[in-house]
Amino acid sequence: MKFVITGGGTGGHIFPMTAVADSLRSSGVTAQEILFVGSRRGQERALLGSRDERLILLPGRGIRRSVTPVALWNNTGAAIRVVWSVVVAIATTLQLRPEVIVSVGGYAAFPMVLAGALLRRPMVFIELDASMGLVHRIFHRSARRICFGIAPASLPTRGMVTGVPLRPSIELISRDFEKRVSAATAVGVDPQRHIVVVMTGSLGSTTVNNAVSQLAELWADRQDVAIVHVTGKRDFDQMQHRRPHSSELQYVLLPFADAMSDLWTLADTAICRAGATTVAELTFLGIPSILVPLPNAPGDHQTMNARSVVDVGGARMLPDDVCSANSLAAAIDDLLRDPLLREQMGSAAKNMGRPDAARHIARVVQAVAHGE
Repeated sequence: MKFVITGGGTGGHIFPMTAVADSLRSSGVTAQEILFVGSRRGQERALLGSRDERLILLPGRGIRRSVTPVALWNNTGAAIRVVWSVVVAIATTLQLRPEVIVSVGGYAAFPMVLAGALLRRPMVFIELDASMGLVHRIFHRSARRICFGIAPASLPTRGMVTGVPLRPSIELISRDFEKRVSAATAVGVDPQRHIVVVMTGSLGSTTVNNAVSQLAELWADRQDVAIVHVTGKRDFDQMQHRRPHSSELQYVLLPFADAMSDLWTLADTAICRAGATTVAELTFLGIPSILVPLPNAPGDHQTMNARSVVDVGGARMLPDDVCSANSLAAAIDDLLRDPLLREQMGSAAKNMGRPDAARHIARVVQAVAHGE
């Protein structure tokens, strides 16, 4: 059998692709039977290039949802590249004749999804968020199954909630004290303190970064808390320049996380955006969180993702426009003052997690491949 797994652009899309591929391979599918198709502009080459499966990278970029002259010019160039990508995708589909095309969405999925729809190949959509992205909304009637990472307001025909597929490195994380001590030594914090991990993606969030930097100043005399702040590459130098020079607070600044498993092992509380993969990791591990949804995200999907955890009691939500040092301090101090609340939030989050998501989706894909 042959399978195409398409999508990408960001790690939040690519990691679920690899998780599903790993689960398919665990069930007997070989690396030679799997083809990844992504975009040249995203992180696919860095994150998929060293794997055993075949990889095709197509030209293309996302469409800017604006009518400004610059956006229109960029969109014209993007459209030309998309046409060529669709031609390549159709040729690849005709040559390979995959049993199933699996899409995780994003602009990188469009050429293969269009080719699959035109050539009537069976498709399975993995919709990571609580609302469908543009590509999946356009072609959802062509999908045999739609696997939602987070429950939507209403399930479409052929839809099911499977959870977000997690990479094995996340599934292997242990949060026992021995591992905590080891991770704390590696990161440079005291494992006896309440450790707040801040993570807002590869580029980071300027809003959250500024608020956390000011929080570090506000908490300069705190000896009971440590902050591990992953700023993203864009803001790291500025945050480094602004860090308090004399402080009882343990404040570790990192431009990116080489070992995310260490940070999640340590996190007593997390401050994060509300992307689907982040939410899935937090709930799988049972980490109480303060979620700051990305404003103006397509379909406001991050607010919907955050709301799904808040509604079960596993997180607090702060809108981007009210995210400040004071609002973060108030939310975290609530948790510091009430260990029972922290425990309840962690348990509520963990009960929402779906540790078998990748295996569930792999079974769905194989069932579709066999005509079920």
